[in-house]
Amino acid sequence: MSAIRIVIIEDHDLTRMGLKAALQQRAGIEVLGVAPNGKQGIALINRVRPDVAIVDIGLPDVDGIELTRQFKQEAEANDLAATKILMLTMHDTEDAVMAAFAAGADSYSVKDVDVDRLVEAIELTHNGQVWIDPAIARIVLQQAQKATPAPVAAGSSADYAQVLEMAPLTDRELEVLELIVAGHSNASISEALYITVGTVKTHVCNILNKLSASDRTQAAVRALRTGLVK
Repeated sequence: MSAIRIVIIEDHDLTRMGLKAALQQRAGIEVLGVAPNGKQGIALINRVRPDVAIVDIGLPDVDGIELTRQFKQEAEANDLAATKILMLTMHDTEDAVMAAFAAGADSYSVKDVDVDRLVEAIELTHNGQVWIDPAIARIVLQQAQKATPAPVAAGSSADYAQVLEMAPLTDRELEVLELIVAGHSNASISEALYITVGTVKTHVCNILNKLSASDRTQAAVRALRTGLVK
């Protein structure tokens, strides 16, 4: 399997260099380049056409939201294979989150995410899944609840509740689900519950099936929506 080709667009020198150093050490990821601002970032993306661009929302010239909007529009207009955008930010306000997705961001993470979770976000984003940091999922859910009838995922709370009546989560699955919503990786869940990573993966698979969720983020949103996790 070929490596996921990424670029990092971040104005803070230490953060940019830290991310580059950390991700270069991960198997399956190739860092093609970095840029300190939006203009250089757009030029870099257009030049190397990475699979995923990690973009800081608060760039000093062209911010991450505008960069994403410009790039997505250009890619669509020219029928190009679009680079996936993983937005990285310190801001978890509703306005920032929804503006990022409105601009076309594929995934969204807070900056203090650990490297394991960031790698997971990169992989899922590359595979076409929307990765939302669990801390952000609550904001997306709140926004979805305000909208009528535009939920984050198809189905209603009543639908999920009916499904769960037929195939309820076990106590262990609920423990795993709570940790998923809290943002834990499989390895972290394994340590917290004193079970193997393989067992965690089995529980996660069962949870996704019972919640009719395609990924962990969707499971987290549905868990919050149904009140399984508060």
